[in-house]
Amino acid sequence: MLNLSCLCGQVRIETARQADFVNECNCTLCSKSGARWAYFDPSEVRVEGATKGYSRDDKTDPAAEIHFCANCGSTTHFVLTASAVAKFGNIQMGVNVRLADEKDLAGLELRYPDGLAWSGSGEFVYLRESRILG
Repeated sequence: MLNLSCLCGQVRIETARQADFVNECNCTLCSKSGARWAYFDPSEVRVEGATKGYSRDDKTDPAAEIHFCANCGSTTHFVLTASAVAKFGNIQMGVNVRLADEKDLAGLELRYPDGLAWSGSGEFVYLRESRILG
């Protein structure tokens, strides 16, 4: 289980289990939001506190809505957009593990997908070898 909070503590996130791995994507959205994502089924995550959402306006059909603390602005999590849920189901939610205590991430694999070059379908190409956190 992970317990995370934003900088000011007004948004708290709890997961039902440890993540399988963490992605540090280099796409514009991920890099500018400063996030490292761990992925969960939405039923495995509890979010408390006020957040605001943002979906990319440079994509005609964005799949993710990034959430951030309404008070301090920390990126907290993402959910799938209504369009993505209609296509795939409500199958995934991302949690920004930069909000976790580093010791709670020890042993997790950190991967570096090349989101800038990803076409939107198929497998990611990775920029470099993964490493183990901690």
